[in-house]
Amino acid sequence: MFSHVMFGSNDLEKSKVLYDALFTAIGGKPARVDEKGRLFYFHKGSMFIITTPIDGQPATYANGGTIGFAAESPDEVEAWHAAGVAAGGTPIEDPPGWREAPGVRLYLAYLRDPDGNKICAMHRGA
Repeated sequence: MFSHVMFGSNDLEKSKVLYDALFTAIGGKPARVDEKGRLFYFHKGSMFIITTPIDGQPATYANGGTIGFAAESPDEVEAWHAAGVAAGGTPIEDPPGWREAPGVRLYLAYLRDPDGNKICAMHRGA
C-alpha cells in the first residue's frame, strides 16, 4: 500500500544516530544521505526517509500517529528497543512485551524519536 514513509526532523544528526541504531538492530543498514542531507533507509523492500521540512518551518509530530517497523522475532524487537534507548530514543507506554486481543498476538515496543515521533517495533505471534 505504501511507497514510503517520511518524517520531518529538526536535528538530522540526532535522527541519524537513532535510526541507524534502530535499523541496524533489525538487520538493516545505516542511512544513505543525499545531497540535501535527507536520510534514506531501505529495508526489505520498504523505504523510510527523514528530512528537514521543505517549507522551512519546524518539524512537528502527529499526536495519535505511530509508524511501526516489522521485526522477525521478540528478540529483534528487544534489540530494536535497546538500541533505540541507547541512541537517544525515549521509551514510552508499557515495556516491550506481548499484547493480546481476540485472534491477535503481538510483541511490541514503543519509543519517541528526538522530534517526538512515536515509533514501534512489532512481531506478529502465532
